[in-house]
Amino acid sequence: MSVQTFSLESLNTPTGAMLMVTDSAQRLRALDWQDHEPRLMSLLQRHYGATGIKLCPASCASAVRRSLEAYFDGDVAAIAHLPTATNGTAFQCSVWDTLRRIPVGHTMSYGAVAAEIGHPTAMRAVGLANGANPIPIVVPCHRVIGANTSLTGYGGGLERKRWLLEHEYRHAARYSEAQLAMELCIH
Repeated sequence: MSVQTFSLESLNTPTGAMLMVTDSAQRLRALDWQDHEPRLMSLLQRHYGATGIKLCPASCASAVRRSLEAYFDGDVAAIAHLPTATNGTAFQCSVWDTLRRIPVGHTMSYGAVAAEIGHPTAMRAVGLANGANPIPIVVPCHRVIGANTSLTGYGGGLERKRWLLEHEYRHAARYSEAQLAMELCIH
């Protein structure tokens, strides 16, 4: 197996410093908070093998960084179309694809995600795929909540999950207006 070289950047956010891992095609491979760096490294090793990657400091600010900066500044649409690449299983990838379709300012239960991917009884498996998501925020696992609308586990912590949901809800109207304008231009 050949070693893949990825770029590593950090970004200060209102929720704490984050680490971003991108490839040479500027696709986001991993993202996590700096205080969860061991989790980030564990997920990278799980997806690419213990010796499958080499991390190098980014030479300049990536498009991912600029998009995340805009997101945290209130342009919650800025991350909607970021290119990503993961090495998850087919099931995990189907969950992650579904998460990217949850509209900004909305949430979905684990059961609803399971039903959406055609496995209505696979709520626990959806939860495990959610927990193995190497790209939080961009693949918005924070938008998945309990059936009773409770905020359930989140790799970055429940306070961050709450902050992200409130941030998106607060800025969702602007996103919806921009999305509508874009759709009117297309048609």
